[in-house]
Amino acid sequence: MTQPPPPPPNQPPGGYPPPPGGFGAPQDPGQGQGGFGVPTPPPPPQGQPGYGYPQQPQGEPGYGYPQAPQGQPGYGYPEQPPQHQQPVPPPYGYPTQPQQPYGYPTQPQQHVPAPAPGGGGRKPSAQTQIIIAAVVAVALIVGGGVWYANSGSDPAPDAKPTGGTSQSPNGGGDASGATTGGGSDSGLGGDGKEKPGEKTGARLAFRIDVPTVPDTTPVDGSWLTDKTFVKTGVDSVVGYDIDKGTVAWTIPLAGQVCGASRHKTEDNKVPILFEEKKRVAPRYYQSCNQVGMLDLNTGKLLWSTSVSGGGDEKARFSEVTLSGGTVAAGGTDGGAAFDAATGKVRWKPQSNDQNCYDMGYGGGAGLVAVRKCGKYGAESVLVQNLDPKSGKPLSQFKMPQGVKYAAVVSTKPLVVAANVGDAADDGSGISDFFSIDEKTGKLRTKITANADRYAARCGSTSVEDCSQVLVGDDRLYLPTEEHEGSTGEYGDETNEIVAFALADGKMASEKADAGDGYTLMPLRMDGGDLIAYKVPPYDKGGQLVSVHAGTMKSTLLLENPSDKGNRSIENSFSITGAELLYGDGRFFISATYANKARETGSALDKKYLAVSFSTKG
Repeated sequence: MTQPPPPPPNQPPGGYPPPPGGFGAPQDPGQGQGGFGVPTPPPPPQGQPGYGYPQQPQGEPGYGYPQAPQGQPGYGYPEQPPQHQQPVPPPYGYPTQPQQPYGYPTQPQQHVPAPAPGGGGRKPSAQTQIIIAAVVAVALIVGGGVWYANSGSDPAPDAKPTGGTSQSPNGGGDASGATTGGGSDSGLGGDGKEKPGEKTGARLAFRIDVPTVPDTTPVDGSWLTDKTFVKTGVDSVVGYDIDKGTVAWTIPLAGQVCGASRHKTEDNKVPILFEEKKRVAPRYYQSCNQVGMLDLNTGKLLWSTSVSGGGDEKARFSEVTLSGGTVAAGGTDGGAAFDAATGKVRWKPQSNDQNCYDMGYGGGAGLVAVRKCGKYGAESVLVQNLDPKSGKPLSQFKMPQGVKYAAVVSTKPLVVAANVGDAADDGSGISDFFSIDEKTGKLRTKITANADRYAARCGSTSVEDCSQVLVGDDRLYLPTEEHEGSTGEYGDETNEIVAFALADGKMASEKADAGDGYTLMPLRMDGGDLIAYKVPPYDKGGQLVSVHAGTMKSTLLLENPSDKGNRSIENSFSITGAELLYGDGRFFISATYANKARETGSALDKKYLAVSFSTKG
């Protein structure tokens, strides 16, 4: 993957809050290099387990069971379970298990003797390598036969129902830490609304040019209604005809949008954040302190307001979300909640003697706060399920030591991602997912997501800024990283989407295959099914597919044109810097940053604010 661009220049003191990113789409800042379908480097050495496998269990209790504090445990603090001795993994590069198909559940582990100590990590002799290879081959054959003999639709005897009660993350699994459960008769999926139309071949419906800006400007925020594609502009939000791309309405704002909710009401109302003044050189930023509610049907700003942040300053926010009738905004100055209908303040979290403040909120079916407490260098992070109207905590879970930030992936069921102890050093912000019972605050299970194997991402400091990860059917859906395809040729890299049960952390036996040259990116849930974008190879157009949650089989919904001109338009957006929306045979790609125009001399290098591909007409 390409690297994100540098942050906008002239950032305010203390750091300008990072933009929240896309909605049901990648939300990292756009890269200036690469595009969809760019071949990736060759895969890692074969000595490593295949992509999609849970990470080797560590020799310590699972995260989510932090050491109990001195004195009485905190509210909602889970009891400390007994520690279990875990096997010590052999030296790096030594084959610990047979190489499996990428993204596929592991087969039962066959024991391979570890080398004698004192080798110093030296490369084995040729004779030793032959012996090891023979042992691995036997393990692969035997293990494969055992796995397939037990991979039917009936779950294992100790498998818990998908909607079962909580279970320790230290339970079950083979030596690799991988367990499988669930079958094609699970009864999941098949109820999505998105179905293929009379044709799946798409045409370029319209393009929206990048607006004139003096410097790099965030333009996060895009939504769909039955009639309108809505996109953030410069000091405005603009509605475009969903088929023609002509301007239907414009909502002028006092300043630039600086935060936008990924959730909207059933009647298409959505909260945003915007700056109090317009950006004027050389000051390319203003205070992000205005909260507003937009009506996407009528193109009206229904209300806007701000709250005190202490003294004469207004509170600055970096994120905003929606749950039921409550709008919640959070940032470095704490949080506040507003009545979605009127804009009146419903509640503001109060600091206490523990020096606590709300870092941000996750919305949707519920409202969850991520709260930080304690002195600098000794902070703890709390995840609180809130009553949206009063702000009162209904339950609380204390994140383990080593967690500085937490991101809310889903509120019901409650799933939180974190980088525990900075274990993930690839910029993904995720080492583990925590499945929490939102009613009791107890941990159901922890799912380790090795950053080298899974492609989900969460913002480093944002609470509701995760992409390429979905929750539905009481499952967690993750894409694997790209890996070598079936031909082994450069450019045929591919990946899969795999599923984990939120009740016990077991990986489902089914997986969704992207196919050689394509990479699957999950965008959103559609009932019990998944909507995913297939990033194409260099000579094809991208595809939108519906993935059946029970069988993990894909159905083609839309395929973009493959001619050079249309490919250049599709590839002009960076994979991690675009917002991707799909609905009823229409696919929209839009940027999260607008940059100052520059002459390139080629029409193929032209950049757009948004483009639409459609199977209609």
